[in-house]
Amino acid sequence: MGEAVLGAFLPVLLEKLADQEITEYFGRLKGVDKKVLEKWTRTLTAIKAVLIDAEEKQQTESAVKVWLDDLRDLAYDVQDVLDIFDTKMLKRRIERQQGSKSKLWSSPFKAKSNFTLNSAIKKISDRLVEITTQKMQLGLKDQLGVSKKPWKMPPTTSQPDGPVIGRGEAKNKILSDLLSKQEKYHVVGIVGTGGLGKTTLAKDVFNDAATGQFSPKGWVSVSDDFDIVRVTAAVLESVTSAPVQEFKELNSIVEKLSKELAGKKFLIVLDDVWDTCSDGQWNTLQASFHVGAAGSKIIVTTRDANVAKMMGDSGPYNLKPMSEDDCWRLFQYHALLNNRPEDVELLKEKIVEKCDGLPLAARTLGGLLRCKEVDQWEDILDHKMWTLSDQNKKDILPALKLSYHYLPSTLKRCFSYCAILPNDYEFEEMQLVFYWMAEGLIQQQPEENKQMEDLGRDNFQELVSRSLFQKYKQNRVEIHNA
Repeated sequence: MGEAVLGAFLPVLLEKLADQEITEYFGRLKGVDKKVLEKWTRTLTAIKAVLIDAEEKQQTESAVKVWLDDLRDLAYDVQDVLDIFDTKMLKRRIERQQGSKSKLWSSPFKAKSNFTLNSAIKKISDRLVEITTQKMQLGLKDQLGVSKKPWKMPPTTSQPDGPVIGRGEAKNKILSDLLSKQEKYHVVGIVGTGGLGKTTLAKDVFNDAATGQFSPKGWVSVSDDFDIVRVTAAVLESVTSAPVQEFKELNSIVEKLSKELAGKKFLIVLDDVWDTCSDGQWNTLQASFHVGAAGSKIIVTTRDANVAKMMGDSGPYNLKPMSEDDCWRLFQYHALLNNRPEDVELLKEKIVEKCDGLPLAARTLGGLLRCKEVDQWEDILDHKMWTLSDQNKKDILPALKLSYHYLPSTLKRCFSYCAILPNDYEFEEMQLVFYWMAEGLIQQQPEENKQMEDLGRDNFQELVSRSLFQKYKQNRVEIHNA
């Protein structure tokens, strides 16, 4: 997500360059062009204008990708220099408050520090000239003039997951397997490609009244990094609803989990298990499951049928793509078509084609188009990013990529920040809002009269409504991955 982070990072950097205190401090440096900050600002503003075009072209043109990588490194170097100024200005404010006399004497180290800083500034200026020259050679186009109408989130997004459509037969089959008599615990596998709705189906089953006979019930998001200690501890935390802080060694966690499950008819979901889970790791984890009561069940969702079979389900349920009618119904729900003109029906065939039977695509595309005027829909549906993603089947879903592409810059900054978080990371709404506030990613417009926390909540809920975040459980959310 390097280019995405850059697109969100540059506006923050430009705001910092415009800071009056930094400008004044910069101007007092000996041996530095007094207008260097103005030159940096003009150059980076011109570069920012072509980023949208560059982000698209780097998919097929390696030279553009190299240019973006160089630009990102340079932007971080600019940030490092500005951070040095921040530190110096903070020191000066502290000295003023304490009435320090340190300015009456000088140190040879200060001169050396200024020389190093001046050298860094000169190198950045030279590299900016090179970057600008390359930008012109690559023929990148200015797309800042593309108008983006502000969008206000509709109130219906308070339930972002929406209805489960078209999975009745699959749900009944999974429930039948769960409620069947078994002498010991049994694994029920759900297999399907990314975005097919494995997690949604498992959640629908997990919350069904018929599973009330299981106690305890637990849900663990495993993801592509199968760390046996983390996963086992997560299972223990899930079935006990208590943190596992006092147990750091695997053996202690396994013993505690065995005591919690002994003689109980449990139901545990291991969501999104990858082939990083080895046979040896699974044997270690399942050692605690053998002590459960007859009829206990483990639901495993995975993209790899061999993983489900290794974990004990010789005939896992292979989830199929949704029908065109079900895709359209799900899209309608998330696009709020009840408030749209009738000519939307003319685009139905093209929309269903783009969804490709994937509920995640239908949800995301619905959330994206809901934010646009109908006369913009066809342009989005004909965007070349759909074709680029077809060339690379392992690429992220084009609907998700487009959803990011059309985000307002303020939301791009907030979402791109999440690139530092691990895959399938769970977080609470205000936890992330406070992170954004600490990084200065939430901006208040002059005409707005809202607290920063409220603005952060608005940003958060917009990202949820666009299916870029996914509600995981009560009051907790995770970053969506396909």
